[in-house]
Amino acid sequence: MENKTRIAQLRENEYKSIFGVTKPTFEKMLAILENAFKEMHERGGRPSRLSVLDKLVVMLGYYHDYRTMQNIAFDYGVVKSRISDAVKWVEETLIKDGTFALPSKRVMAKANTDITIAIIDATEQETERPKKTEKVVLR
Repeated sequence: MENKTRIAQLRENEYKSIFGVTKPTFEKMLAILENAFKEMHERGGRPSRLSVLDKLVVMLGYYHDYRTMQNIAFDYGVVKSRISDAVKWVEETLIKDGTFALPSKRVMAKANTDITIAIIDATEQETERPKKTEKVVLR
């Protein structure tokens, strides 16, 4: 079964656990990507092996599940570089749109934030292990 029909059958509460985003966010991302893809291919061009929906699912799966690109490529029957290109295109398109972009460093630096400092003692502690000459007593 292809992704389009599988995703259409999902309930709204399943989106967060599968993709890491809510259904409205997923649909908004998909709409932005479809518009960008349509603009990019107005004059034609070679059809992609991965649909826009597949590219979005690949990118969300890559970041949500921490799967390797090689593993995802195997599932889709494509080469790893195509997965890398898909993830990069989705990221850049969503950032360019501005809806899903993070604020700039300057905006973050100007924001009034409280800085909390935590000090952690991370010195090494020697682990006591039996010597080779000692017998191990099992209790």
